[in-house]
Amino acid sequence: MSAVVNFVRSNGAVRKIGGAVLTLLGVAIIVFIMLRAIPGNQITAGLGTEAAALTPAQQEALKRYYGLDQPLVVQFFSWLGNLFTGNLGYSARNQDSVLDLTAKALPVTAELAIFSILLALAIGIPLGMLSASARQGVGAVLSKVVGLAGLSVPAFLLATSMLSLSASNWGFNPNGKPFAALWVDPGLNLQQLLMPALVLGFGIAAPIMRTTTTAVLEVRSQDFVRTARAKGVPPRRLAVRHVLGNALVPIVTMTGLQFGYLLGGAVVVEQIFSIPGIGRQVLLGIQQKEYALVQSTVLVIALAFVVVNLLTDLLYRAIDPRVRAR
Repeated sequence: MSAVVNFVRSNGAVRKIGGAVLTLLGVAIIVFIMLRAIPGNQITAGLGTEAAALTPAQQEALKRYYGLDQPLVVQFFSWLGNLFTGNLGYSARNQDSVLDLTAKALPVTAELAIFSILLALAIGIPLGMLSASARQGVGAVLSKVVGLAGLSVPAFLLATSMLSLSASNWGFNPNGKPFAALWVDPGLNLQQLLMPALVLGFGIAAPIMRTTTTAVLEVRSQDFVRTARAKGVPPRRLAVRHVLGNALVPIVTMTGLQFGYLLGGAVVVEQIFSIPGIGRQVLLGIQQKEYALVQSTVLVIALAFVVVNLLTDLLYRAIDPRVRAR
């Protein structure tokens, strides 16, 4: 709690919150413009080739219905004004409000992101410490192989390969069933999230491993580690409490960045495994030219990313007194 109070009182907190507001405004403007730059609109996306058969009066009526007859500036500020009242828009294809759709999709993506981060930390931190301890052994080679594979193998290739192999060789394809929420069927839910979490976690483990290796090597070169070793501190305690404990700040920073990325960057994996997350919601919204759905959902993703970064800042202020003193 003291870290939160100190953070709010500091001038840096004001700058960060102001920067967050400007970031969200910039995201809103860019998404709004990019969506209108894509050929087509909600009318052509909904009717397809039949849109060409509409009379001018019908086209004007549909434009008024979707709000496309207004100038772009009016459309933007109308949408922005509705956001402050909690109205994120309405999805005509889903026959539901964007707020309700996002409230259903965001927990799914958040659960997938948490599962993926836990797997990434379970892989990346031990391998990073192993790489820092054994620079020329089997552990170093294994760490380099995992790091290189995690950075170079595309997520869509790993996802499709795992899904195809498990379905054809072992008959394991839980994603062939309708998605089950955690509170409805925990067992099926964890089965459905296992492979996508492995795919995402494997890719994220590589930068976490590299960050851990660099941070551990830097801490191990400091005087207090040599002093603790000379005093006979057991190797395991030295590695975990003294070395890893003082190397947490860059690891936490990298983990926070990757977690924020997962909240909006798991689009491909969610699509391959048919997970009704927020990334898949954006993808389907773009395909159907659902302007309100895409704009509001992307803004929610950006807001989540900003909140995660602020929480990460608070976390490493809590774990490192040197940061609190700044």
